[in-house]
Amino acid sequence: MEKQRGNILYSLDWFTIALYLLLAVMGWFAICGAGNSYMKTDILDFFALSERTGKQAMWMGVSMIVGMMLMFIDKRSYEFSSRFIYVGLILLGILTIFISKDIKGSRSWITIGSFGIQPAEFMKFGTALALASFMNRYGFALNKKGDFLKCLAIIFLPLLVIICQNETGSALVYLSFFIVLYREGMTGIVLLAAISAVVYFVVGIGYESVMFEGLPVSVGHYAVTVLIQAFAIGMVFFWCRSAKGALVLLVTNLVVSLATYWTAVYLFSFDILYVQYALLLFDVVYMFIRARVDRQNKFLWTILFVVLSTLFFHSCDYVFNNVMKPHQKVRIEVLLGLKEDLAGAGYNVHQSKIAIGSGGVWGKGFLKGTQTKLKYVPEQDTDFIFCTIGEEQGFLGSTFVLVVFVLFVLRLLVLAERQGDTFGRVYGYSLVAIFFFHFFINIGMVLGITPVIGIPLPFFSYGGSSFLGFSILLFSFLRIDADRKL
Repeated sequence: MEKQRGNILYSLDWFTIALYLLLAVMGWFAICGAGNSYMKTDILDFFALSERTGKQAMWMGVSMIVGMMLMFIDKRSYEFSSRFIYVGLILLGILTIFISKDIKGSRSWITIGSFGIQPAEFMKFGTALALASFMNRYGFALNKKGDFLKCLAIIFLPLLVIICQNETGSALVYLSFFIVLYREGMTGIVLLAAISAVVYFVVGIGYESVMFEGLPVSVGHYAVTVLIQAFAIGMVFFWCRSAKGALVLLVTNLVVSLATYWTAVYLFSFDILYVQYALLLFDVVYMFIRARVDRQNKFLWTILFVVLSTLFFHSCDYVFNNVMKPHQKVRIEVLLGLKEDLAGAGYNVHQSKIAIGSGGVWGKGFLKGTQTKLKYVPEQDTDFIFCTIGEEQGFLGSTFVLVVFVLFVLRLLVLAERQGDTFGRVYGYSLVAIFFFHFFINIGMVLGITPVIGIPLPFFSYGGSSFLGFSILLFSFLRIDADRKL
């Protein structure tokens, strides 16, 4: 043990630590800019614990101390204690639902005096450890149905707990763990299903009210049926390895669709969507026959994909129009460009774009952002912290922050790939997935290209729980990586 302690400083990846410190310092200065006002005259005010900047500086110090303490815990201890940490954090998350106060509709904070702690930020650490430990077991195979379902249970249990806390944004982060499963051998069909579901929803809802060439059919509904056909043909060609089957489906769908379109436009008008459904039925029957003839079950899975795709889209259509609350519908409509609501759901994003755009190339300078000083952007030191960077540091400063984040994620990817066992690799990829999801979604929502779901930008957004949670994730992995050389 003494030998290990003597070598730990040499074994640590100092480049990653340097990137971490750089992000932390830049994040603190961004919070200073976001919290600055015309009333502040003394720079020491930024270190007062009555100010958010002072509290953030304190949490940064606490996080670094905790990070150093994590250096004394070896890899075997992390793996051994993973199930206890996971179960303990899940129970704490459940307890939070009942004992926490309602804060902006969320019951996810445990308040201790003037400070609050959010257990959901630490559940990501527990989930990553538990998933890595489980997948490192002897005899584990992701293609085994039982093992795969247990992995899903490990991921979805904390997700459901956080949803019960009414923290949907934080819950969606857990979907990033599917990147880990894909790296470990999960079939790409699952990712295709996820991507296609998003495409169906965006296209179907986005063009629902647009009529197709004056015909009694929605462009959105028609386009989704065509997309399902296209995905099915692609799966038959690339996954089922049947060029002949894909050609038959392509020619049949294309010829019938064009003939139907010409008839409806130039002869007599009718709802051509029914013909598309008939073509989907033909595709299903044809693939079933090929499955029996070629004795290949992949055709049956493709049939299931077609059926579930159709059911999913119609369920989304029903949920969007009949189940979602008005404010939820408005957020989606604003995101898809169906509605402009600059005084309501789209206000944050609109003001954020103004702040970023006003920064120009060089920015207005540290503490000189007018949009920031006048508090035009709500949550500008938490979820929308990136707009402060854009206004004060301009395009060049924003680009520098993005480059550092990309280097940070890529470095974690390198560390994950060089691990000698499944535990270290899975835990490393969990970090990559979590940081990338936060980074992409947070900056995307500030720029108006992803939904506003309220998740922090790592090491930048104000919040002790998030900063400490991200630091624990990182330093525990750095210790695991250092054990390769000890």
